[in-house]
Amino acid sequence: MSVSASSPAPRRGEPGWIMFGEMAEQPEVLRRVLAEAAPQVRQTARRIAARRPRFVLLGARGSSDHAALYAKYLIEVELGLPCGLASMSTTTAYGATPHLEDVLLITVSQSGGSPDLASSTQAARDAGAITLAVTNNPDSPLAEVSEYHIDMLAGPEKALPATKTYTAELLVLYLFVKGMRDDDGGAAAALLPDLAEEVLDRTAEVRALAGRYRFAERMVITSRGYGYPTAKEAALKLMETSYIPALAYSGADLLHGPLAMVDNISPVIAIVTEGQGGQALQPVLDRLRGRGADLVVVGPKRQVEAASGGFVLSTGRLPEALQPVLEILPLQRLAFEVSVARGQDPDSPRGLAKVTETR
Repeated sequence: MSVSASSPAPRRGEPGWIMFGEMAEQPEVLRRVLAEAAPQVRQTARRIAARRPRFVLLGARGSSDHAALYAKYLIEVELGLPCGLASMSTTTAYGATPHLEDVLLITVSQSGGSPDLASSTQAARDAGAITLAVTNNPDSPLAEVSEYHIDMLAGPEKALPATKTYTAELLVLYLFVKGMRDDDGGAAAALLPDLAEEVLDRTAEVRALAGRYRFAERMVITSRGYGYPTAKEAALKLMETSYIPALAYSGADLLHGPLAMVDNISPVIAIVTEGQGGQALQPVLDRLRGRGADLVVVGPKRQVEAASGGFVLSTGRLPEALQPVLEILPLQRLAFEVSVARGQDPDSPRGLAKVTETR
């Protein structure tokens, strides 16, 4: 039950906040994905790989759109397949007839209930596509119209901001792409649940960090490579829970114009992955420091120490492709803490519904 205007708001961290409780469930959800969902994911991946798709399209909305963008990086890097993000309105609004023989369409949705996702998936299947739905609801319209379905097993999510379903999507998509290569990705991901617990236990650090954004009028969030979807998801979480205009840019795109709006009072959050994406972001970090930006880093200790502040993320021996599952956790908590500090209700952002029915 969300907090109403007439009921006293629980203090931060108390069970009364649904979003807080669902964020805390994420280590257990990740364990469940690895133990229970992984065999089905591998089996489905092998069946689809045997059909040798020539191209991959990804369809999604909201937070799932950012999970799909993460999958785009995975597919292009790990499989070498061309991959694009589908535009559902080309079929639902414009009535276009696609030519999708031997194309794999992966549609990602927490609820599987949005009409445009189901109808565009059906249109793609009718046009010859191999269709896979990744949802948290095996009885959803999207699962029903798709040839293949993977249940992310995140359990019911009642708070409007997606948290545990988002990280479950990331892990399922990672396992699927690895399975397409006949690779058991579970071994590399085995450390994830314990590392996630460690990150989520550091609530006090995030709460202290949130103090600098309580009165922010806008924010910029940036990253590169596998971290870029994390930047977009973090921006969405801040906008929907705290109503702060948060602009997410690839570090490369930030240099192509938007950098001009950054000054010494503009808060910037940079997600720095350990790996090639973090290396590619380094020139952007140097430019931001040169402009005197209020720069906060989520990433390695050396990068946090060179910024105005941040959250040191210890990724252990995780490959770069799995780090986004951890990177988003302190940023989900940050959005929650900023929302509460600004007197908002993070469980029920104004004007939103849990299932958004776009057409």
